[in-house]
Amino acid sequence: MHRIAFSLTVPRANLAEYQRRHEQLWPELVAAIAAQGGHNYSIFAIPDLDRVVGYVEVEDLERWQAGGGTELTHRWWRYMAEIMPANPDYSPLADDIYEVFHLD
Repeated sequence: MHRIAFSLTVPRANLAEYQRRHEQLWPELVAAIAAQGGHNYSIFAIPDLDRVVGYVEVEDLERWQAGGGTELTHRWWRYMAEIMPANPDYSPLADDIYEVFHLD
């Protein structure tokens, strides 16, 4: 199992909408996350920094990363780009977070 963490910019003025959209996550996206081997997926907000931090456990990194190339993922990115900064391909501006400590 691989643990992945990332940070995204979400302006605090849009945080409630960001949360609402995730509470109403498309069923086909939930299924795709599972099919790509994603488990234990959480997103935490840091409103004072206009950031959210995500964490997901994945079975296979290649299978997980392949999900970024699907039309479903691109549709989600376009939808979310309405409320958060994005790259020209609509993928969110993300910062990788690397693990410095883990205790089971």
